[in-house]
Amino acid sequence: MTIAQAGPLLRDRKLSPVELVRACLERIEAVDRQLCAFVTLLPEQALAQARCAEAEILRGHYRGPLHGIPIGLKDLFDTKGVRTTAMSRVTADRVPAEDATVVARLEAAGAILLGKLAMHEFALGGPDPTSLFPPARNPWNLAHIPGGSSSGSGVAVAAGLCLGALGSDTGGSIRGPASLCSIVGLKPTYGRVSNYGVVPLSWSQDHTGPMTWTVEDTALMLQAIAGHDPKDPTTATAPVPDYSLALREDIKGMTIGVPRQYFYQAGPEVATETLAAVEKALEVMASLGAAVREVAIPHIEYARPANSVIMMAEAFAYHQHNLKTRRQDYGEMVLGRFLLGGLLLGSDYVQAQRVRRLVKNEMAQALQGVDVLVTPTSPKPAALLKGYDPSTTLTAPSFTAPFNVTGLPAISVPGGFSAEGLPIGLQIAGKPFDEPTVLRVAYTYQQAARWFQRRPPL
Repeated sequence: MTIAQAGPLLRDRKLSPVELVRACLERIEAVDRQLCAFVTLLPEQALAQARCAEAEILRGHYRGPLHGIPIGLKDLFDTKGVRTTAMSRVTADRVPAEDATVVARLEAAGAILLGKLAMHEFALGGPDPTSLFPPARNPWNLAHIPGGSSSGSGVAVAAGLCLGALGSDTGGSIRGPASLCSIVGLKPTYGRVSNYGVVPLSWSQDHTGPMTWTVEDTALMLQAIAGHDPKDPTTATAPVPDYSLALREDIKGMTIGVPRQYFYQAGPEVATETLAAVEKALEVMASLGAAVREVAIPHIEYARPANSVIMMAEAFAYHQHNLKTRRQDYGEMVLGRFLLGGLLLGSDYVQAQRVRRLVKNEMAQALQGVDVLVTPTSPKPAALLKGYDPSTTLTAPSFTAPFNVTGLPAISVPGGFSAEGLPIGLQIAGKPFDEPTVLRVAYTYQQAARWFQRRPPL
């Protein structure tokens, strides 16, 4: 059941929040030992919140479409009185004194927290067995990774353990798991959603966003968390539109931009079946009345190294003290990344910021004549967990990082499956704060392609 399906049933008292929460807890009990999506489960708290939601709805106090909806949170969102570990021994016993802004907003909307979800350590490690908890596994094939760093969020939504989740995205950490797990994941415009109370990785590239089964559900979750936050000076004061109004099956007259350079070049790091799936998606959009036009972003290949340099430099600055005093408590994968950050020079950081400005200007020019850009989300379907090489995330192309560098909104929606039955994601990116257009294109394609009707064979 999706959020959009469950909401009216809860509102009309045809479904009890308690029943829905119990169903999720039973599902978690049945399959999560294989998946390792949850690192902290809160069954008693969730049932108490569900009983409270049920009583409120019975009294006629219905808060809206998230009231009574069970969700999960990547384990770097602060939760008052509930440990937030960021999957690391460094913060294994950390219990925040207040909620992150987005957590408080979801609670105010009536959402019910089932628990905290697995991730890559400090959002930069990998599927590392030396981290605090075991790595999550892909529900489409347990031998494969689910993507990162919001791995548990992608797994929990795809496997039906919760109806929605929050992830964070600094180089693709929402859209990557969404792609590899065949769900929807949105990285909003930088400044659209507060990062207050979210364990930082790279303050100038971190984004918070929803991960759900459908585009409708993503719009509903974004509605609850978007908007200015006085506690986060990076948030914008721009008005928050009604995102559900954008959900129209109509892209007639719209123009789809296709940046073939970098994003569409097959090779050892980019699977031909991924490109074939995206080309088919473009054909679907054209058949629905959209014009498809090639655009140029001349220096796009430099966005990835700029993203990495900025990310590792800012991460090192945040972790510097603990790296000196508690180095042994970091997992192997993330420790290597953070130490690389310590080798960067100030000139490296400045040059990366210059590249950032260049690519940002070129993206803006490319978007002048089109409504959205469409690319693959990930170069390949999910890799095997056994023998996974973490260096690939530094050396392989990233189709998501350019939109962190520029701060533009970007969504991943299911775009098909490989010959082995592994998901392929389609990425749609738009202009600053134009999430409605991004959601509209994503929704129209979703409704035409119907990939959301296929569920993992657990």
